Amino acid sequence: MNLNPLAGLYRAAIAIRNMLYDRGVFGSRRLQRPVVSVGNLSTGGSGKTPFVIALGELLKERAIRFDVLSRGYGRKTRGVRIVDPNGSVAEFGDEPLLIARRLGVPVIVGESRYAAGVLAEQKFESQLHILDDGFQHRSLARDFDIVLMTDRDFTDGLLPMGRLREPLSALARAHAIVLPQDSAQGAFSVHDLAIENLRRQGKLIWRAQREIVAPPNLVSPIVFCGIARPQQFFAQVRGAGIVPAAEIVFRDHHAYDLDDIQALLSTRRDRVGVGFVTTEKDAINLGSERHCLDPLAIAELILTLGDSSEILDGILSKIIFPK
Repeated sequence: MNLNPLAGLYRAAIAIRNMLYDRGVFGSRRLQRPVVSVGNLSTGGSGKTPFVIALGELLKERAIRFDVLSRGYGRKTRGVRIVDPNGSVAEFGDEPLLIARRLGVPVIVGESRYAAGVLAEQKFESQLHILDDGFQHRSLARDFDIVLMTDRDFTDGLLPMGRLREPLSALARAHAIVLPQDSAQGAFSVHDLAIENLRRQGKLIWRAQREIVAPPNLVSPIVFCGIARPQQFFAQVRGAGIVPAAEIVFRDHHAYDLDDIQALLSTRRDRVGVGFVTTEKDAINLGSERHCLDPLAIAELILTLGDSSEILDGILSKIIFPK
């Protein structure tokens, strides 16, 4: 099979970058407290934010203090900032705001996650850092790497033809790999890095189930979202027993304006819809315009980890907390 020239150039650039990190030419700076990275191989939609929230809840159950370090994708500001849960998407980005509101812990955004971590260690008494979307951010040393995979990742190609940021061989850096709970057994046997091979390499294999919790008795709503994998959300809505009057897709991280609101209201009139349903992230991106869509139901995405105690023990067994 002929390799697309752009994908070939991208593959070469990624390989050189990783080699320079592996050989120590590019250095990784280490924070004083341990770092647990949550990342993926593909562009968006693997459930990193729900996983960070689920992991954070497990840490809170064990009374382990932590903070979250994030780039703050989509924000209009620069530099290192502590997320104000009452702040705006323009200041902090939608996903950091969602994490801060759901977990109630310090979330720090910055282009340099090392600088964000330094500020966190100056301001807070966290015992560890969760690094959000950190698998490719190799300039910050981490103590445990978690990679979330989708079914498609095992057969997809590299950017720009596919969705993969790195080839599957990059999983050699991971400590744990999280797969969808409902993945078909044997679906990945065609690939060299099949699940059993990953286990033989000593990787921890975890399963996660994603489901939405929506208010009951929703009848013919307009369902809309601006996320990486909208069809997955629509399927989950239908699976919850909701029959949409219409399904509308916006681009990922979409910042809604009055024109979008008017378009949604027009669709509701045309389709005789009763209210709206959207995601938590979209509700944040609606900002002050959210009230215009009343009644608006927010479908909360819940990620359930199989054998959560074993998962947390697996992470903590690899971490040395400073005295």
